[in-house]
Amino acid sequence: MRKTFKYRIYPTKQQQRLLEQQLEECRWLYNHLLADRRDAWEERHESRRLYDQQATLPALKAERPTLAGVHSQVLQHVAVRIDLAFQAFFRRVKAGETPGYPRFRGPRRYDSMTFPQVPVGCKLTVETQRLRIANVGLVKVILHRLVEGTPKTATIRRSSTGKWYVCFVCECAEPAPLPETGQQVGIDVGLKTFATLSTGAAIANPRFFRQEERALAKAQRRLAKETPGTPERAKRRKIVARVHERVAWRRSDFAHQHSRCIVNTFDLIAVEDLSVNRMLHNHCLAKSISDAAWSQFTSLLSYKAAWAGRKYVAVNPAYTSQDCSQCGHRHTLSLADRLYTCPCCGLVVDRDLNASLNILRLGQQSLASA
Repeated sequence: MRKTFKYRIYPTKQQQRLLEQQLEECRWLYNHLLADRRDAWEERHESRRLYDQQATLPALKAERPTLAGVHSQVLQHVAVRIDLAFQAFFRRVKAGETPGYPRFRGPRRYDSMTFPQVPVGCKLTVETQRLRIANVGLVKVILHRLVEGTPKTATIRRSSTGKWYVCFVCECAEPAPLPETGQQVGIDVGLKTFATLSTGAAIANPRFFRQEERALAKAQRRLAKETPGTPERAKRRKIVARVHERVAWRRSDFAHQHSRCIVNTFDLIAVEDLSVNRMLHNHCLAKSISDAAWSQFTSLLSYKAAWAGRKYVAVNPAYTSQDCSQCGHRHTLSLADRLYTCPCCGLVVDRDLNASLNILRLGQQSLASA
């Protein structure tokens, strides 16, 4: 299995300028390779491949000497990104979708560079807590936890608020299973309550974005008053980005904390296989659904369960709220109905608890059939 470890780095002002220069060169190369593919098809109906474009890098270095300030493997990976973008574009075309053509990157729209063969070009020294980056030097890094396994790739990233991070993708050993507890759970996610467990426990919906809406509106009003292109507008833009960053941090911490508790407690975890993108088409609930971040929560549950040796099952969410968890009778409910009253067996139970019990039952059936 592979795991990603993300650390905050603190480059000096000189190192920050060097990193920004490298990102700018990568951005120029990205736009150049994209234009090369576009022109080759429009003018000569030729398809430029990954290795064709990587073979042109020595000539480009001769024409543009500033490219020499970027590690050669980083430049090669820029061509890999272009190739992946076109692969995704053609895959969506074949699937009958209407995807957007890969776009050119404007100023400050290219925020990361990847070293595909660590420690070539990017080496971490744990003892001194320093990161050696090619053509930059030793950069201070905060190792809040040790790197597990063997680092394979490293990505240097600049956030929207000007912070710098390094992400190591490591090839780890086999997962370490947790001891069995003999407990199973079904989880029904919602908006009134973030998640209802089949045990009867409920996780309140924190609504982090709703809490920050006033601060965000204030920051955006001040941003709108500034003249585009001025230093004052750049400063206000960073304040708006800081509000969004704070919301994302709080939401991520919330999902990590609760997913870890669930994985530590239960052997079998059954959740709904929701199509969140389609649910966002409901404009009355789109903001609340995005704020809840169900996909982030379930993805964290999935990989943590796999690493801990737990069983994770995503079941079909159809009729889980309409079926009686006791006798199986089905009748229609509106979103305003918060109690499930079965006309057959007389069961009266909370709507979300009834759904979580049905999800657990479906998860057990799916596991038994598998």
